[in-house]
Amino acid sequence: MSISNAVPKARFSAQARLRALQADIMELILDRDLDAGDPMPTENELCEVLGVGRNTLRESLKVLQALGVIEIRHGFGMFVAPSNFDALADGLTFRGRLSLRHEGVEALQLVDIRQALEAGLISSTIQVVTEADLQRLAEVVGTMEDLAHQGEAFTEADAEFHRLLFAPLGNDLLMNLMDVFWKVYRKIHVEIGVGTRSLVQTAAEHRLIYEAVVSQDATAASALLSAHFDGIRHKIKEYVEAS
Repeated sequence: MSISNAVPKARFSAQARLRALQADIMELILDRDLDAGDPMPTENELCEVLGVGRNTLRESLKVLQALGVIEIRHGFGMFVAPSNFDALADGLTFRGRLSLRHEGVEALQLVDIRQALEAGLISSTIQVVTEADLQRLAEVVGTMEDLAHQGEAFTEADAEFHRLLFAPLGNDLLMNLMDVFWKVYRKIHVEIGVGTRSLVQTAAEHRLIYEAVVSQDATAASALLSAHFDGIRHKIKEYVEAS
């Protein structure tokens, strides 16, 4: 066996052991019924329970901290981390922007996921949306239209519209995922850019979605959301082809 083949094998073996240790730590959290904010066992206890050295343990703990599983507060100890999707957002943002420099596949896949979520869940929103919810949506649509006619981007208002659209469902995981998608989209939005005409058209699309929700027309709202994401997908494809 050549050296070039042997070294990667050893490295991958070490990585596999670290992944296994990370899985063991997560299982320990579950087995002890720890919740977000609860203190973790000390390093000494973890080393003893898991049968590993301190340096190996610390390598795994750093990875779990980066993944948002644990939180290390220097001087206070380790804790089970609260919900944190920053690592997921950072990873997807990088993959999405990287794909724009090639064939745009991952950026387009992110649009596919958002489209499936929003077009699929809009009927559930319509069943529970209140007059107060609709009033807030109307205000955001108005802001988008005003900014569009001034030739100004309205990414934040756009994100707020979609957040308000699904907030009535009370699904925290959905809200977190949508926030992740928006963090990614903001970066992609900067990459591809939009023209004034596109801003006006996008604002008009949101007005139509809002009106369908007001009318409690789930079929129309779903179709309009799908068409909206088709437009985003088209912009990405145009950008990739022109690059």
